Order: sequence, then C-alpha cells, then structure tokens
Amino acid sequence: MTTQRTSPRPQLTFGLILAVVAVGMVRIAQYHWREGTVIIGGALLLAAGLRAVLPPERMGLLGVRRRTLDVFTYAGFGLLMLAVALTITGGPLAAN
Repeated sequence: MTTQRTSPRPQLTFGLILAVVAVGMVRIAQYHWREGTVIIGGALLLAAGLRAVLPPERMGLLGVRRRTLDVFTYAGFGLLMLAVALTITGGPLAAN
C-alpha cells in the first residue's frame, strides 16, 4: 500500500489570504477597526481575483463551489465590508 503525497503548493494562495486577514485582525485588535475592516475586505477581493484567474489545480481551498459563485461571493462580501468600513461614522470607538 503506497500513500500518495500531495503538494502543499496549492494551499499557498489560501495561506496568503489568511495572512492578509490576520493583519486585518491585528489592526482591529489595536482599535483601528476601520483599517482592519478595509484590509479584510481587500483580502476577500484578492481571494475573488485569485479564484477567477487560477487554474483548478492551483486554487486549493479557495475553490469551494463553482468558479462564478465563488468569485461573486468573495467579491460581494469584500465590497460589503469595504462599504461598511467606509460609510459608518461615529460609533462606540469614535473620538469625542
């Protein structure tokens, strides 16, 4: 019985997205929630772009459903996060 080893290379794109999200979470933890939300929204837009252009053997965990549905879902959530971050004024963390 031989075990087939798979390459971790397809997961590098997903790791890149997770790294960008981690940077956004650090900014949120530092009370820069607007910057962190913009970074996370940018990570989702990056995921949409990568999902749109990468071949199936290189997309790794970015490919959950069909390509068009994944792209629209990632892009939609990314745009919503950017809209929220850029339009909310005041809030509990606003300076007095």
